[in-house]
Amino acid sequence: MTTEALIRVEDLTAAYDDRVILKDISFEVFPGEVFVILGGSGSGKSTLLKHMIGLYPPARGKIFIDGTDIAGVEREERPEVLRKFGVMYQSGALFGSMTLLENICLPLEEFTDLPAEAIRVIALMKLKQVGLTGFDRHMPSELSGGMQKRAAIARAMALDPRILFLDEPSAGLDPITSAELDELILNLAKTLKMTFVIVSHELASIFMIADRVIMLDNQTKGIAAIGKPEELRDHSDSPWVRRFFSRQASPDA
Repeated sequence: MTTEALIRVEDLTAAYDDRVILKDISFEVFPGEVFVILGGSGSGKSTLLKHMIGLYPPARGKIFIDGTDIAGVEREERPEVLRKFGVMYQSGALFGSMTLLENICLPLEEFTDLPAEAIRVIALMKLKQVGLTGFDRHMPSELSGGMQKRAAIARAMALDPRILFLDEPSAGLDPITSAELDELILNLAKTLKMTFVIVSHELASIFMIADRVIMLDNQTKGIAAIGKPEELRDHSDSPWVRRFFSRQASPDA
């Protein structure tokens, strides 16, 4: 891991109209990290992710992806910046009327000038990387929830991005399937040297995959803690943070 950040969030304030969700938060994500965003309900996890992928502009502050301010980039340069990351949404968001192969070919058809056969070969390779060889002609509805999540990751990888953003990848999965997905994420991070930013609340998954976590606080609208999950569980100065990672109820409960 290098010392130069791949993602840099500086004094970010996120708001919907006059309602402030996050206030003046700053952090960095380094190349090759599996970085997890967590926090209680309403803490702004999904809001932060949507700002980091450029769906919403900051009310204040900046977000840099590989040195480029994604909110301030010129319109003609925006596609090049967006190609540096892929996104897997919580539902998978696969197109139900298209086969897996067609789903994965779509970004390649939209953003490259590659010939059809080259696009097909790349799409098949992405399916292989997520363990879905032989499922290219299947429709999303024919797959289990875990397989749909894998296919969505394959599509997010289609343009060979440096960063993958995953929104609640384990949501709705049984413990075994969730653990298998965790192993896939770790394998991709190791073999492809990819950087992952993941929204999650699954503690078992977090302890298995996360290099570092950022914990959001819905009371202060800021960062409650940042660091390795084991260190925060065992040594955080905040009793609330330690209880969160140890899955302990509040003494007042």
